[in-house]
Amino acid sequence: MARLMMRNMDDNQSGTISAVKVSGELGRRIRDMGLVPGTDIRVQGRAPLYDPVALRVRGFTLTLRNNEAEHIEVEVC
Repeated sequence: MARLMMRNMDDNQSGTISAVKVSGELGRRIRDMGLVPGTDIRVQGRAPLYDPVALRVRGFTLTLRNNEAEHIEVEVC
């Protein structure tokens, strides 16, 4: 399985979060949203200018800015 940053994932691509590579306030905020290692996610789509990205996580839709998504490493199938 390949690992890449969430920002580089394609639409409708699925994977499992392997690491959150940021600390401090932003790292805490990302983890508080439920984006922790071991969580399955799917990229649902992107805005016309590719920012933000819509994710399907734990039965709900969540949007992240690209500057947040670039800190989340995902293991894709």
